[in-house]
Amino acid sequence: MSKIDTMSVNAIRVLAADAVQKAKSGHPGLPLGCAAVAYELWANHMKHNPANPDWADRDRFILSGGHGSTLLYSLLHLFGYGLTKEDLASFRQLDSLTPGHPEYRHTRGVEATTGPLGAGMAMAVGMAIAEAHLGAKFNKEGYPVVDHYTFVLGGDGCMMEGISSEAFSLAGTLGLNKLIVIYDSNQISIEGSTDIAFTENVQKRMEAFGFGLFTVEDGNNLEEIGAAIEAAKADTTRPSFITVRTQIGYGCPAKQGKASAHGEPLGEENVAALKENLGWPSMEPFFVPDEVYAHYKEISEGKVKAEEEWNAMFAEYCEKYPEMKAEWDKEFDLDIAKPLLEDEEFWKYDEKPDATRNLSGMVLNRLKNYVPNLIGGAADLAPSTKTYMKDMGDFSKDNRLGRNLHFGVREIAMAAIGNGITLHGMRAYVSTFFVFSDYVKPMARLSALMRIPTVYVLTHDSIGVGEDGPTHEPIEQLAMLRAMPNFHVFRPADATETIAAWYSAVTSKETPTALVLTRQNLPQLAGSSKEALKGAYILADSRKETPDAIIIATGSEVSLAVDAKAELEKEGVDVRVVSMPCMDIFEEQPDEYKEKILPKSVRARVAVEALIDYGWGKYVGLDGKCVCMTGFGASAPAAALFKKYGFTTENVVAAVKLVL
Repeated sequence: MSKIDTMSVNAIRVLAADAVQKAKSGHPGLPLGCAAVAYELWANHMKHNPANPDWADRDRFILSGGHGSTLLYSLLHLFGYGLTKEDLASFRQLDSLTPGHPEYRHTRGVEATTGPLGAGMAMAVGMAIAEAHLGAKFNKEGYPVVDHYTFVLGGDGCMMEGISSEAFSLAGTLGLNKLIVIYDSNQISIEGSTDIAFTENVQKRMEAFGFGLFTVEDGNNLEEIGAAIEAAKADTTRPSFITVRTQIGYGCPAKQGKASAHGEPLGEENVAALKENLGWPSMEPFFVPDEVYAHYKEISEGKVKAEEEWNAMFAEYCEKYPEMKAEWDKEFDLDIAKPLLEDEEFWKYDEKPDATRNLSGMVLNRLKNYVPNLIGGAADLAPSTKTYMKDMGDFSKDNRLGRNLHFGVREIAMAAIGNGITLHGMRAYVSTFFVFSDYVKPMARLSALMRIPTVYVLTHDSIGVGEDGPTHEPIEQLAMLRAMPNFHVFRPADATETIAAWYSAVTSKETPTALVLTRQNLPQLAGSSKEALKGAYILADSRKETPDAIIIATGSEVSLAVDAKAELEKEGVDVRVVSMPCMDIFEEQPDEYKEKILPKSVRARVAVEALIDYGWGKYVGLDGKCVCMTGFGASAPAAALFKKYGFTTENVVAAVKLVL
């Protein structure tokens, strides 16, 4: 290793250690151990341009071990992505560009929000799927306009998490040869040696998944690291897994190889000892010699050439294939909100009763033509969730053009893979039964945090599941998803509301959407309209301007509310029925609209929903009442369950009378 290479690697270590020490909080162990790996990859093998972090054909890099964020921040600083020394010195501080874990959209050059271990591994699989699909769609002989790798770096914790096994099993099945996983194998976790809980042969597991295996015995040997990366690139049939033997906390005499290096500052004395041990020329915090900055600048300027060459090739491509240029623009600059809203064919439906899952399938198969970059599937449930796009083919090792994904029974990995696809610039949807949103939720939360519009199609939405019983009947899941910031949850009542839900989902720019759908048939409701796009609206109004009472309902219970209104009218009670398919969007409306729909003067309110009542208090108030579930369901035909738990016209009528 040359002197300048050594100093460049050590610059990463010193900056990371100083940032953690100044914050008095953080994880120095991974950056110290992986500095050489990261430097070799970013400097000599990764296609990226610091001057344009959004270049379409850049290689993607995800730090799955997001706790080691100062490794990434040091790289972004040294390679000239715009992070300053002051930013590094503000690590983990309020409003800084260097939060505790990397955050997408927050820090220039961060490709994905990571922190939950293993999540980055699965998102990388999604990015590799997107690259393979887009390459098959757009590349022409002599014009590889989509031709890049996805690199992901994680450690023992990432490999322990089940999500990584789920995702890598699928990656091997799909033969995603542009995916390169770098495994920081330091055999240390927070509680000590990994031997206390993790003694499996990781390489054998990855081999079984269908990965090509490579090993770097010395995690500080740049030549050995580089050779492994190039060998991985040369394997054109399989994803690659590079095991790098590292030492956590490398370079710090008192901490190297110890669990204490993982998640706490080294201490001022140990930072000084680190710098002395590395032969660093100054004890000043965040000091980097000019020659090191000059070296990184030279590397970064060299990276510009790759994009310049790509731009020239792409210009020729567009001239030679104007029809592909039009497709490219449609793929990446898709703005369909106005055309869809005004397209009568898109909003058409049959008047017959139908399950909203079926109606969702109808809409999806319309959208496939409007949204050419829409891709997705289910966790082995497409026939039940109605999420298969006809005539679009299945994405596989042999057919990269397919737009239907078969995730297998892997809900959490499915959601993360969907996020990776969305992060790459496509439109991803994923699907399972609503009760299994428990498995999906951690990655749905990342969708919301990253402000990306991944779509979650969640069917079999209540006790209407029936005979499958309480294990498959969602009760508390709706409240769980509604509780998430920046996450839209639609529970549509009929065809119009289901179309509106999909419209909202595919036109969203920064908010993920869940579509919560029925298994059982529902009637098409008179009065339902595109007003559903406002989250709540008056579906059936009172005769008087100010109603005696308001019934608020969602999904399968809206028709029940309408029936209750009809019965109450016979007794002279003037009721308004409000359909509220999306609480979240209703809360985004102006106060004037919310007052129009739910006037504060009307305190007699009843909410009807065949799930738990959490969240309804803000709408029914202290004087209101909920006709909702208060416990788990049971195994019986759906009709029997709705009657047992009080979802009947008589019970809703009684509830309204009670609040009056």
